[in-house]
Amino acid sequence: MTNPIGGVGSPRRQGLPTPPTGWPIGSYKTYAEAQRAVDFLSDEQFPVQHVTIVGVDLMQVERVLGRLTWRKVIGGGLVSGAWLGVFFGLLLGIVTGGFVQPLLLGLVGGLIFGVISTSVPYAATKGQRDFSSTMQLVAGRYDVLCEPGQAEQARDMLAKLAL
Repeated sequence: MTNPIGGVGSPRRQGLPTPPTGWPIGSYKTYAEAQRAVDFLSDEQFPVQHVTIVGVDLMQVERVLGRLTWRKVIGGGLVSGAWLGVFFGLLLGIVTGGFVQPLLLGLVGGLIFGVISTSVPYAATKGQRDFSSTMQLVAGRYDVLCEPGQAEQARDMLAKLAL
């Protein structure tokens, strides 16, 4: 009997993430090194469709870029709004056959939209997040796994890469 929720005794649901399988054939400090290993296997005519790169010991890293001020928020809104306004102004110009008026209308509308769309969320934070940052998902190491039938051959090939 199958379980419709996808539990024990049911077929694996398509499209859902599954844990990687295979035997380890190499472990690397950076993704670039793991990618180089798989590329080497590919260059050596190894069937790389049996290989998986797995990031292990994942960390979410938030890098703080700087302090946010009203001046920076409004300035950023003006710049992004100007680009958006110019784009829509040019589209409007193509449709209407004009050039200057649609461009100016789009630019002014974009500036207003840009300032509002950046100022309202910043004001809503009430000073709780006065900095800008970027987020990254980083792994402590990258393991290269291979299906058991080809793992020994792949490991032997990667030993040549290390030389």
